[in-house]
Amino acid sequence: MAILLLADHDSNHLSDQTAKTLTAAAKIGGDVHVLVAGAGAKVVAEQAARLSGVSKVLVAEDVSFANNLAEPLAALIVSLAGNYDTIISAATSTGKNVLPRVAALLDVAQVSEIIEVVSADTFKRPIYAGNAIQTVQSTDARRVITVRTASFAAASEGGSASIEAIPAASDPALSTFVKDALSASDRPELTSAKIIISGGRALGSAEKFRQVILPVADKLGAAVGASRAAVDAGYAPNDWQVGQTGKIVAPDLYIACGISGAIQHLAGMKDSKVIVAINRDEEAPIFQVADYGLVADLFEILPEFQKAL
Repeated sequence: MAILLLADHDSNHLSDQTAKTLTAAAKIGGDVHVLVAGAGAKVVAEQAARLSGVSKVLVAEDVSFANNLAEPLAALIVSLAGNYDTIISAATSTGKNVLPRVAALLDVAQVSEIIEVVSADTFKRPIYAGNAIQTVQSTDARRVITVRTASFAAASEGGSASIEAIPAASDPALSTFVKDALSASDRPELTSAKIIISGGRALGSAEKFRQVILPVADKLGAAVGASRAAVDAGYAPNDWQVGQTGKIVAPDLYIACGISGAIQHLAGMKDSKVIVAINRDEEAPIFQVADYGLVADLFEILPEFQKAL
């Protein structure tokens, strides 16, 4: 049996989340087929075919797939499920939306946000905001899995998989697309950024957040993040939130400024390669996970850091 991997894309570019999910799928073992569903997504299929480890790319083109609605995508996957013992996706908004429906339609238990593949049917996943790791063995005939991609490296290119067009399944027509409300930014996207600088409630206001954090981010070419406390206080927009209820990130460098280090925030960034913490409170929990810690006033340190850069 083979593995079916749902590609994450915007109809023009294949997300690197798919390449990271492919690494997890390869550890499970077996042929990996990538499903690209969209409207005019042939260019994405070509990108997927170049990933090392992909045996075949299945392309389903239909207007019903244009906006990643859960119902038509789930119907398509279920129609293909008989040929696969594992269905896998990145734990992105699309994966979290589609795969639970697939699992319900197949009457199996989903294994969510795995961080390690132990064997073909056994996986590790975080629970209690990452304070414990649960080992799960699936006994279902088909496994439905989402992957926390921060824990896996992206698969390399160099493959030349075949591309096969497949028909769309019948659309249940249970939902309709209304509109997207997207935020525009010249900075890197949080989940794929190599460097992230985040601010917490200690910034004091939205104005100070932008005056202190953004110039350093611009110098570093970094994405900007925020703690939930900063977002709730209105200092930063929702899409900057890092943590258990925000985005899970694992950059090469994470700089936490004025963030105490609540477990909900740590759950979203503790897999970062290098963590730097700046906080006036030397007892702040963030220092327990930091590789480098500076007990100092961020309003003094960050402008000096900016000048040094």
